[in-house]
Amino acid sequence: MKSLIKTTGISFLSGLAGAALWTQVSVSDSQNQANDFSENNEQSISLASEFTPTRSIPDYPPASFVDASENSTQSVVFIKNFSGTDPRRYSMFDYFFGSGPSQQVSSGSGVIISEDGYIVTNNHVIDRAETIEVIHQKKTYKARLVGTDKNTDIAVLKIDADGLPAIKRGSSRDLRIGEWVLAVGNPFNLTSTVTAGIVSAKERQINILGGDFPLESFIQTDAPINPGNSGGALVNVNGELVGINTAILSRTGSYTGYGFAVPVDIAMKVSNDLIQYGEVQKAIPGIEAVEITPELAEEMNIKTLNGVIVTHVIRDGAAESAGLQRNDVITQLGNQEITGMGSFEEALSYYYPGQDLPVTYIRNGSKNTAQLKLQNLEGGDGILKREYYSSNLLGAKLEAVNTIEKDKMGIEYGVKLTGLTRGYLRDLGLREGFIITQINREPARDPKAVGKFLEDYSGKLLLEGVATSGQPFMQSYTIR
Repeated sequence: MKSLIKTTGISFLSGLAGAALWTQVSVSDSQNQANDFSENNEQSISLASEFTPTRSIPDYPPASFVDASENSTQSVVFIKNFSGTDPRRYSMFDYFFGSGPSQQVSSGSGVIISEDGYIVTNNHVIDRAETIEVIHQKKTYKARLVGTDKNTDIAVLKIDADGLPAIKRGSSRDLRIGEWVLAVGNPFNLTSTVTAGIVSAKERQINILGGDFPLESFIQTDAPINPGNSGGALVNVNGELVGINTAILSRTGSYTGYGFAVPVDIAMKVSNDLIQYGEVQKAIPGIEAVEITPELAEEMNIKTLNGVIVTHVIRDGAAESAGLQRNDVITQLGNQEITGMGSFEEALSYYYPGQDLPVTYIRNGSKNTAQLKLQNLEGGDGILKREYYSSNLLGAKLEAVNTIEKDKMGIEYGVKLTGLTRGYLRDLGLREGFIITQINREPARDPKAVGKFLEDYSGKLLLEGVATSGQPFMQSYTIR
């Protein structure tokens, strides 16, 4: 087979820093959790210390941050990513680790969330790693990658150790604007560094995350963070983890005023799913929505700027079954008021497929309620373990398209190409995200069957599919 090397280098001004995760997912505002998820969650791994739902918040600056520092620094680790010599290793995140295309090692931070060695970090910290090392209290451990989620930039590692100092978990939902926080990490390879600031905003969207369903509802803070803080902890004055520092706004790559952290309650849900199921169990409401702007509000005669506008209802999805329509304005999910897309996505992130979610919405000036039966990415309501087929020869991972992709592309089935590297499929001119729908006029439904067929096939090959832009594709090849 052929092979083709493509080199892609992207630089992007956003610094990085973050970490956090745990055990049992606390889904407030919902009493109807699906039975299969309830049973699995009852058996979930005990991660971190017990969550305290209520706590007192000082109404004055603390005399010092000594207690908060002592309660958190011992739980933050230093992570090394050994990526080899492939020049394609260089990505938009490398700059912020202090590395470049000629370097083989990048670094970041992580947070210990269980005594037996589970660690949370950012996905970009361990991206494309061949070997991962964790350094804690001068000891070095080889780490195993448990799972990643590009949609939230969260990854979970596991090291073989016992009796580790798991960090205590706080609540990002209880976190208030103006509250003191600390950022703990390893900026510029300076281990166990602590900086202080306040929460300056919540539910921020800055459009930096990848993945098919990026979930951005960042905590914004002015606690100084820099390259190397990635995967480190954002903690409150009690030393409890409240966020995962993930990015900074900067023109230089270093701290200039604002940092952004994934809320710990989101990270907890993601981490628990990765540990238990190997992938995030995303709950789908069956709609697409947009933020309400003053211009849209005036154009549509909407009397509020809070909420989100439904722009599309997925066929046979949860929203369609509940009676929601295009141009409905969703103002509340469960007991949580929706102020914009940040709060909308965050509220959904706490739920599982199969759960019932009350929705309050406005249609033609009248308030209405509906009950959504949330679905998984395949349109069902149970645990989803998607099937993949990985092939070094093809240079890709093949996976079946999900319900949202089928609706978006107007197809009934297909096999999507992900993780594309040097290999046969790239030689054919195919790109990341391409969906194969037909091979030699036969439906492409099963990733394993498609992968094995392409690995063994020779002769005239006709491929049909859909590009990421939605454009139909048909091309014939001669394979020898």
